[in-house]
This record gives sequence, structure tokens and C-alpha cells, in this order.
Amino acid sequence: MYHKAYGIIETLAPLHVGASAGEETGNLNLIFRDQITQTGLIPGSSIRGRFRADMRANKGDVATWYGHEAVKGEDNSTTEAWAKFEYASLLWLPVFCPGQPVVWITCRRLLKRYKLITGIKADLPEPYTAPKALQSRQVGTNHRVLFFNLGFIEIEHEDNLSAWIPDNVDLEPNNLLVVGDNDIAMLHDMALFRQSRVKLADEEKKVEGGAFFNVEALPEGSILVFPVALKETGWRPFGEKTSQDLYFGGLESIGFGHCRVRLAGDY
Repeated sequence: MYHKAYGIIETLAPLHVGASAGEETGNLNLIFRDQITQTGLIPGSSIRGRFRADMRANKGDVATWYGHEAVKGEDNSTTEAWAKFEYASLLWLPVFCPGQPVVWITCRRLLKRYKLITGIKADLPEPYTAPKALQSRQVGTNHRVLFFNLGFIEIEHEDNLSAWIPDNVDLEPNNLLVVGDNDIAMLHDMALFRQSRVKLADEEKKVEGGAFFNVEALPEGSILVFPVALKETGWRPFGEKTSQDLYFGGLESIGFGHCRVRLAGDY
């Protein structure tokens, strides 16, 4: 029997967890994606590694919560971890709409996982649901549409979506939109942060050997959720606090990966 906890990740800077930066000409450093929705995620191994490293730095009981590492020359030196992490999936993703406020989008599949993890009682909203107060364009008498870079999306249902905002996350309830599972991948790729990079020569400011590569990342303001299963309570990765700023993924030295993590549940 496991105790159930979960974490909410809010990106405070672009977040790149995926292919490492290389120097190959034309290399595109892609982020990890969910197989079904094609939306960005953080693997459980990356989350566990970050928490383990922080507990080791603070001289916590690393071996108990994250398992004892293998010792060369000793049989059966590894132990089972008491804290088990699953991947972090997107919950809300900010998307730019020309001439309108930024809209945070999600889909029913992502909301269903969030509901399973947190146990909230709200009913899943229908696709293309938005609050009545969401700024949109009126077409005719009964139609409201949002304009994205790649076209229009019609709002088919109106509902209050504030129940799907995690506690202590600063999201405007009137700027939320649930889209169809078949649309989320295209809108997700439109919303990603992208940066082109080059490798400069060591002695002068010029591109070395034509090395040019691109990086993509989840944008600042993205909200993700991940579950944690615990064999025992008493896990205190942040001491007496319930939240802490952590860095995930690569490219930390150039401003990527800064996140705020909040914990909830039975831990």
C-alpha cells in the first residue's frame, strides 16, 4: 500500500528536457513528448535525479528515499527506493493569440490524468470549452472564435474552469481553453519556445565550422503535474516548506530550466 502525493511544476523560464545540445550542423534539440498527445513532458528519471541531488546536497537520507546505489564488488548492495516518481505531463500551456491576451490551453486527456493524480471531483469539460468571460471574437449571433497563428478555433461550450487550476498557481481563470485531443499537438508546437544557437571559435567571434543548431523548450508559464508514490510518510525534500525553486533539464547556464515545484498529498 502506497501513500499518494503529487507535485505541480510551474516553469519560470523556458524548460528543455530532451536531446542534449550538440554541434552538428542543423541539429534540432527536441524535447521529450508524450506518445499520444505529442505534448512536452519531464521523464520520471529526470524528476527523481533532481530531487535526489538536492537531498544529497542537504545531507538528507538519500539511500532510504531514492535507493542505495550499486557498490562495486558487493552483491545485493542496491535497495528499493521509498519514493517512486512518474513523468510530469502538461496541464496548462500558454499560447499567443494575435490581438488577444495569452490563452492557456489543455485537452481532455491531460485533464483526465490530472484528475486521476489529484482526485478532484470536477467533471471533465467538453472539448472547445472556455469561460464566458474569455476575450474572443463574436461571429454572428451564437458563435465565438479565437484566432491563433494557424487559424480559428470556435468555442462550442461555456463553463467555469477554475476547478482545474492547482492551488497556489497564479492563472487567470478567464483565460483558459480546453481544446480537442486531436488539436493539442498542433497548438503545442506553435507555442514552444525556440532558440537558434551557434558554436563560436575559441579565439575569435565567428562561427566555428558552420556549427548551427536549434533548441526548443516549453515556454515560461507552463503548468505540469507528476505523481509520487511513497512507501512511508515523512518524505521532506523541501524541509518544512511545501514549495521550492528547482532547475530541470539542460542548458541551465543560459537561463533554461528554472521552475517552481509545489508538493501536495499524503507525504
